[in-house]
Amino acid sequence: MAYSTPIPGARTARTSTAADSALRLTAKTHASDGVVTLTLEHPDGKRLPDWAPGAHIDLMLPSGVTRQFSLCGDRWDPFSYRVGVLREAAGRGGSVFVHDVLDVGDLVGVGGPRNNFPMVPSPKYLFIAGGIGITPLIPMIAQAEKMHAEWKLLYGGRTRASMAFVDELDVYGDRVVLAPLDEVGMLDLPAYLQVAGEEETKVYVCGPGGLLAAVERYGTSWPVGKLRSERFVPKEQAGPARIDPFDVELARSQVTVTVPPHGTVLDAVREVGVNVLSSCLQGTCGTCETTVLSGEPDHRDSILDDDERAAADCMFICVSRSCSDRLVLDL
Repeated sequence: MAYSTPIPGARTARTSTAADSALRLTAKTHASDGVVTLTLEHPDGKRLPDWAPGAHIDLMLPSGVTRQFSLCGDRWDPFSYRVGVLREAAGRGGSVFVHDVLDVGDLVGVGGPRNNFPMVPSPKYLFIAGGIGITPLIPMIAQAEKMHAEWKLLYGGRTRASMAFVDELDVYGDRVVLAPLDEVGMLDLPAYLQVAGEEETKVYVCGPGGLLAAVERYGTSWPVGKLRSERFVPKEQAGPARIDPFDVELARSQVTVTVPPHGTVLDAVREVGVNVLSSCLQGTCGTCETTVLSGEPDHRDSILDDDERAAADCMFICVSRSCSDRLVLDL
């Protein structure tokens, strides 16, 4: 679900106390054409784990699938989580189940929160959202307000009716620029990115791949940490560094397994009885993060930044492989 461009020090923001429990759906609300919001609370009214803007949770749906959704509610409310879910008829079934089957009163397994898209302090922000990419930016805007930072939101969508949270954003006046495609065409990115590039502004963008690619192309000359992005689908990857089998030593389990050319490290370690939590199986959610003790990982995730990849001290074993003949993992 998430691809992060580099921000120094962001590594520690990825870990969080996990809820890992069943929460009750207490409200299901129409947010726009094709989008519903879900409000989740502990069945016994207990406090939920804290979170920060940019965080997401795993929903382990009764249908048997697990999906990740950005938290878009009030981070200062300790008793509820809110997520927004876009209905994707051509997806893998999770969003359709949420829209058509999940109902108020149902219990839903929840993992996290985790944060691959942390917000760092800045005097100025430019937020850019495309469609359902608005969800992680809602709490960021609220945080920018509390910090008395200057900010602007560019928010594009197919139609005004398809754009969630527009009513909530009305209170911010002209700091929110709405750009429904059928009314005004494409977002005028160059006009805003040029100004942001000349100022002490952090740029946060979330949305479809085309939007992220356009912003990232424009920001190639920007300093590290100025641009931060999150994607809901994996970034395109080149071929693996090697197609040969490689060995993985599980240090704590004192077992060595061989990963075949077209297999995954995750599957290999599970075959010898080592259970590693996972969710997206695409290198976007961060659930299967594993410490690397020795060897050189072939990072194929959409989460780590360049510095974190170079450190070679962790990997996401659902997709990443090995450049070396042998990896030693803390499993």
